[in-house]
Amino acid sequence: MQEALVVRRETHLSAPPAAVFALLTDPEKILRWMGTEADIEPQPGGLYLVNVTGARFARGSFREVVPVHRLAYSFGWDGSEVVPPGSSLVEIDLIEQPDGTLLRLTHTGLPNTEQCAGHAEGWAHYLGRLSTVAAGRDPGPDPFYGRK
Repeated sequence: MQEALVVRRETHLSAPPAAVFALLTDPEKILRWMGTEADIEPQPGGLYLVNVTGARFARGSFREVVPVHRLAYSFGWDGSEVVPPGSSLVEIDLIEQPDGTLLRLTHTGLPNTEQCAGHAEGWAHYLGRLSTVAAGRDPGPDPFYGRK
């Protein structure tokens, strides 16, 4: 695996790991910070399906679910030949800290630097919105709404 084709993000969230885990696995809570529809079955083999922008579905399946500590799921886009459903892997680790949670995200399996750059931008955007929600605030309307 080429290191250049890995998206890594770390962000501190002002909420305990259990609250952050719920924001990542409960469909209603996911929609507070990302997407317009979500069908999530957080168990190994379970479905990961989120209409991220109202115009684009991310689809995959859970590979690993360790409540309040770790998620890993395959990831891709419905209708995409470049990053088809399930073709990449998102791993999220939640590390408890005295003042909240460190979220460490690694996204591997993307096919090229252009896709890595686009997904890095998307993850930075949505993790920022997650941070706002974890702190108990409303992130407001998603400026990525309608993006394909």
